[in-house]
Amino acid sequence: MIPPAAAAAFLAANGWGGADILPVAGDASFRRYFRVVDGDRSAILMDAPPPEEDPRPFIEIARWLCERGFAAPVIHGADLERGLVLLDDFGDVRLRETADDLSERETGLYEAAIDILVQLRAHEAGPLPPYDRSVLHREASLLTEWYCPAVGIAADQAGYDAAWDAVFDAVLAGPRVTVLRDYHSENLMLIGGGDTLGLLDFQDALAGHPAYDLVSLLQDARRDVDPALESVMLDRYKRITGAGKDFDIAYHVLGAQRNAKIAGIFTRLWKRDGKLRYAALCPRVWRYLERDLSHPALAPVKTWFDANIPADMRGDPMVISGQ
Repeated sequence: MIPPAAAAAFLAANGWGGADILPVAGDASFRRYFRVVDGDRSAILMDAPPPEEDPRPFIEIARWLCERGFAAPVIHGADLERGLVLLDDFGDVRLRETADDLSERETGLYEAAIDILVQLRAHEAGPLPPYDRSVLHREASLLTEWYCPAVGIAADQAGYDAAWDAVFDAVLAGPRVTVLRDYHSENLMLIGGGDTLGLLDFQDALAGHPAYDLVSLLQDARRDVDPALESVMLDRYKRITGAGKDFDIAYHVLGAQRNAKIAGIFTRLWKRDGKLRYAALCPRVWRYLERDLSHPALAPVKTWFDANIPADMRGDPMVISGQ
């Protein structure tokens, strides 16, 4: 976590000359983060090096969110050629650890997170690419591309594609909103340790169905969400927005699609990138996926899974493969 060579000059050009640069835990991408400290003020330096990363979507979406009153980081400076961005420091207090350590706050924190999604639904989707059928298929296929080979399964790809195609109509109809796509407990910050939830990691946002971010939050790959809490929060969202039965179907279709995608991504992070801890998160993802597959609307997809991936092959791919 050595700061990029251009960091000092970039910070000086943006009014932070001589500041200390301290590493901050990163994410599953090529991006790195540093806390810039100058006396009693601090900011975050994002290092998103080209060509692997492009910080422009993050900057554009952050500004779109801020203009509409959402707590996204304000951008204080950017060098797009070097992939450097200076932004607000929301601190280190995340929803995840707070809900884990202070169970009495869990419900209130999730209510606040749900209410942000209600507010997001009130706005027309931003100028974003569509979350269309081709994207849904491409993401779902990460499971057959990475997970299945890792555990020694030669999956029926044509049947997989056909099964998903039979259920995607449910999520391609209805309202389009800005879908942040990684809206979960580790990307929701309690700004300054307070009660306001700050938004992070939204650079991959698309215009799609509002149920997707609910799935990200309530079927969290990094934290066990009790099914009772999931149900209460889903009911809260539907009560406020007036969403009905069609929304329930979309929620479970997108739940299955997202969890299949994540099982593939986490396997890729282990196999390709050497990030071993992600494989161990897959059993939780499979539990969510199997719950979604039990919904009648997912019958074609469940049939494929039952025929192609036996129950004892659903879990930690590193353990299953004996590696």
